[in-house]
Amino acid sequence: MKAEYKNWVPEGMIKGAAAGAASLAFCAASAALTASTRTFKKEKAVFQAAAGLCAAGAAACGALMGWGTWAHDQFSYDGSRMLSRDIVEGVADYVLIPDGGVGLDVGCGSGALTIAAAKRNPNARMVGCDRWGIEYASFSRELCERNARAEGVENVSFLKGDAVELPFEDESFDTVTSNYVYHNISGKNKQELLLETLRVLKKGGTFAIHDIMSPARFGDLGDFLDRLRIMGYEQAVLIPTDNGKFMSKGEARSLFLSGSALLYGKK
Repeated sequence: MKAEYKNWVPEGMIKGAAAGAASLAFCAASAALTASTRTFKKEKAVFQAAAGLCAAGAAACGALMGWGTWAHDQFSYDGSRMLSRDIVEGVADYVLIPDGGVGLDVGCGSGALTIAAAKRNPNARMVGCDRWGIEYASFSRELCERNARAEGVENVSFLKGDAVELPFEDESFDTVTSNYVYHNISGKNKQELLLETLRVLKKGGTFAIHDIMSPARFGDLGDFLDRLRIMGYEQAVLIPTDNGKFMSKGEARSLFLSGSALLYGKK
């Protein structure tokens, strides 16, 4: 049995773009044909304009399909680049759990980071939690558990939980981690989401949170790091990962991952 870590670019998006390109191309051709049969200038102009709009839409959908196909290959664990694997393993290298301790992966998806961190900490345990909502229908607790079995990893468990309000008591975990979760949560202050995750970290525990931490999404993280230090955190640093650490700058730009960084430290 082989682990099935879901691709960050869903096949449904690629198929939808392909279907859109085909439908709009057909509409463009139909409108152009209709325009050619009209004698009145205004009527002809309307159909010509419709043909142009449909052709532009078809081109846009075609471009999205092409990008999606390429990006899917870049992220795939079976693809030519396997960027998802490199990022997950790169984050997992920062997940350090004391023997007998417990770590938490917030927004575990298909379990890749939870399992990778568990492998690196065989004398500890990892818990992965995710809301697995309808918008991520292909992800599930059952999928995570199958992947753990496929990898031969037993020191993991998975449960349902929302990053907005984690179902854990204060200071429950020795380590907390996450990978590309918070930027997907709309309508919430990202710094408050980070604090919610850090709430469940024990005093003396470490954190490694990876995301697209651009100012537009997360605000001034320099101020946030100062805030953590004032709160008594022993260490709090932001490590860029889009500069060759996990990916090249070119990859980050082309895959819309510019601003990726690792928030790392100790409480």
